[in-house]
Amino acid sequence: MWQDQRDTVKDYWSKLEQYFMAFYGKTMKQGRFYRILRFLNFSDNKNEPDKTDENYDQLWKMRAIFDKFNNSYAKYYSPTNHLAVDDIIVLFKGTVFFKQYIPKQHKQLGIKLYKVCDSKGYTYNVTVYLGKNRKHVTPSMTATHATVTGLAARSERVGHKLYMGNFFSYPAPFDDLHTKTLNCCGTVRPNRKWITKYFGHKMKMKSGDLKTKVKGNLTAPVWKN
Repeated sequence: MWQDQRDTVKDYWSKLEQYFMAFYGKTMKQGRFYRILRFLNFSDNKNEPDKTDENYDQLWKMRAIFDKFNNSYAKYYSPTNHLAVDDIIVLFKGTVFFKQYIPKQHKQLGIKLYKVCDSKGYTYNVTVYLGKNRKHVTPSMTATHATVTGLAARSERVGHKLYMGNFFSYPAPFDDLHTKTLNCCGTVRPNRKWITKYFGHKMKMKSGDLKTKVKGNLTAPVWKN
């Protein structure tokens, strides 16, 4: 599958073979684009909501355009059967308090997005990480659980398969999504409570050994490489 190699805005006007695409240069000069970008605004600052309100939207300046894009993803495209949910970092050096610093990432400083994409790489749903999703946290639902079920809401009742990394992958959201005809698969951190309960904290296994535990609709295999 082809992957876009452009890592900065100026790469879209680059004449280098691995970047060049005539569309951008023919549509607008690079300097004009930067001038527009400098003053681009999607909300009137006079309409800023009350910061003391418990429902204050930290993304209010971008919410209208962000929702427009997000709704269009679902309106004009039917995703493939196989979906993936993961987080990405969008490089950003400006001043926003929800900017993240993640040392192990290639793009260490930027804005974290949680995305649902299909097997062709198409974005089907996306949300910005603004801090822990405490609004939907309950005794039976963690912030991570709320995030993954929220992202997958558009795919419920249609039998999609959802794949995820170990940050999202644990029994509660898997069971929850299974009731909505979404089958899930993912790697699991060995210190997850369910894993340690059924496999133990230390698993003595030889190369090639395979252990499997089943609990309701969940199956957890562990293989020693």
